[in-house]
Amino acid sequence: MRILIVEDEDHIRQQLRTAMRRQNYAVDVAKDGREGLYFATEYPYDLAIIDLGLPEISGITLIKELRENDKQFPILILTARSDWQDKVEGLEAGADDYVVKPFQMEEVNARINALLRRSAGSCKPSMSFGPLTINTTSKVALIGNTEMTLTSYEYNTLEYLAHNAGKVVSKTELTEHLYSQDFERDSNVIEVFIGRLRKKIDPDNQLKAIVTVRGQGYRFMLGASPQNSLST
Repeated sequence: MRILIVEDEDHIRQQLRTAMRRQNYAVDVAKDGREGLYFATEYPYDLAIIDLGLPEISGITLIKELRENDKQFPILILTARSDWQDKVEGLEAGADDYVVKPFQMEEVNARINALLRRSAGSCKPSMSFGPLTINTTSKVALIGNTEMTLTSYEYNTLEYLAHNAGKVVSKTELTEHLYSQDFERDSNVIEVFIGRLRKKIDPDNQLKAIVTVRGQGYRFMLGASPQNSLST
């Protein structure tokens, strides 16, 4: 998953970037609204964190412009303001949730996870696809009752494909959602991740969990519509 952080305060921006990278998200950062608008319109994101009190272009204006440009990814707003009207204005502009500064990073992580689940059509932290269960909060995948040993990139590849179950996802799309803007990308590495996932999910090649659509990309086939689970 790829996240955009738009925050003008250096220490908060760095704090958020460090925390998001620890959660294995690909992260891009912008220090003002104009830079944030550029990033958000040039690159694909799964979620944006936007401060309301931005220079150049205000957070409210930025959110409105993104929604007017049909950017549908969830937006979490940050505000140091105590006035409830600012929060309402941000939500009415098109944001999905808010966090008030100073915040606890655990709250930010929880709200991000909830927004990402909701955007994928799931309200529970665990998605089940036959024998495969993916917990998007703990970042753990199970085959039956056995936890799979996955690298962070393997897990992120699996989660993104699962969120798009039944759809064809190109190598380019996967690459753009797995790596931040400043990371040297190699789409051929995606083939390696897919190969490893196939062996770990389905060593006997019975489930056909991830199929290659020639010339187009990959399709996750264990379920076109994930079944939400109550497990955590």
